[in-house]
Amino acid sequence: MRRRDVFPALAAGCVTAETAQAAQATPMSQLPLSQYEPKSMLSVSETHIDKPRFPIIDIHTHISFSRDEKMQYNATPEELLPVMDRCNLRMMVNLTGGRGQGLREAVAAYDKKHPKRFLTFTEPWWSKVNEPAYAKFQGDEIAKAKADGARGLKILKMLGLTVRGKDGQLIKIDDARFDPMWAACGDLKLPVTIHVSDPLAFFEPIDRFNERIEELGNHPDWSFHGKDFPSNAELLDARDRVIARHPKTQFIVLHVGNFSENLAHVSARLDRFPNMSVEIGARIGELGRQPRTARKFFDRYQDRILFGTDATPKGKQYPQQYFCEALYRIYARFLETEDEYFDYAPAPIPPQGRWRIYGIGLPDSILRKVYHGNAERLLGLSA
Repeated sequence: MRRRDVFPALAAGCVTAETAQAAQATPMSQLPLSQYEPKSMLSVSETHIDKPRFPIIDIHTHISFSRDEKMQYNATPEELLPVMDRCNLRMMVNLTGGRGQGLREAVAAYDKKHPKRFLTFTEPWWSKVNEPAYAKFQGDEIAKAKADGARGLKILKMLGLTVRGKDGQLIKIDDARFDPMWAACGDLKLPVTIHVSDPLAFFEPIDRFNERIEELGNHPDWSFHGKDFPSNAELLDARDRVIARHPKTQFIVLHVGNFSENLAHVSARLDRFPNMSVEIGARIGELGRQPRTARKFFDRYQDRILFGTDATPKGKQYPQQYFCEALYRIYARFLETEDEYFDYAPAPIPPQGRWRIYGIGLPDSILRKVYHGNAERLLGLSA
C-alpha cells in the first residue's frame, strides 16, 4: 500500500491491521514525541494581560535554598524588585529560608532591607532528626526562628519521601517526634506550608500510560514508584492525622492540597479541617483542564485558597521561566478570563504534560481574596 493511501483510511476511522501497519512504516511514525509540536488550528479569543488585576502576595516562592545554615541565593532583591513591580507582585514569600544563622542572614538581606516586599519562612533541622532530644530541640527552634524574623514554617516533601531514621527506614509524616514543632507553630501563630506528595502520575509506572512520561523522563529522580516509597494515599493520610491532632495550627497545604487531580478529595479535607487552606502553585495545569469543577471549587472555598506559583528565580534545577513576567500573565489569564485552550506555563511546553487549559473567569470579589486577601489574614498583614 502506498503511503498516500494510508491516511484517508485513518481519517475515515477505517483502521484495519493493514492500514495501521502501513502507517507505522512511514517516516512520520518515527517522529520522536519530544519533537512533536502541534500547532492548534482553533480560532478562539485571546485576552492579553499586561499584569494581574490586583496586587499579588505570592505565598510560594524559593528565593533561597539552604543546607543546614549555609544559604544559596537564586536572585538578589535588586534583581527581583523590577520584575515584581511590572507583575503587580506586592510581596514574595520565600518558603525555603533555612534555619539558624542562614535564616537570620536571609531575613536581613530581604525582609529587613525591603520591608513589605519579602517575607521569609524557616525550615526544620532534618540533619538532627535522629538525635535523642530532637523533639524538644525542634519545638524550641520554632520560637527561636520567630524571634529571628521567620513568619512561618515550610515542610518540603523530604518528610515522608527522603528523611530516614537510624534504621534506614523512611520517617513518617505523623511521627510523634514532630508534635512539639506543630504545636509550637500553633501557639506562636506561625502558619505551616506543607508539601508531602507530588502529582499522582509520579507514583505510577513510567510507561506508555503515564501522562507525565516526558516530565519523568527528564527528571527520573522525581518518580516515587516502587522501592520503599509510600503511596500517595498513605502520605496524604499521614498528613491528615497531623492536621487533625493540631487544630490550633494553621496548615497551608501546597499545590492544591497535594491532590489537584482530585478536587473532591481536597474539598472533603477542607470541609473536615477548618485549620486547612490550600495554594495553587504549579498546579494551574491541573486546575485549568477541569475548569468547571475548578470554578466551583474556587467559589466554595474562596476564603481558603491562596495565590502561589512555586517561582524559583534563576534556580539550577529550573529554567529562568519559573520567575518571569510571562508566568504571572498566564496565572492571571487562568484566574481572570474565560479564554480557551492556552498554555499553562511559559515555553518550553509541555513541562508537565501534553494538554492545555481553560480560564475560570473569577469575579473581582474572589480575585482579591485569592491574590492577596487570604494571605494577609493568615500571615497577619495589613491590607
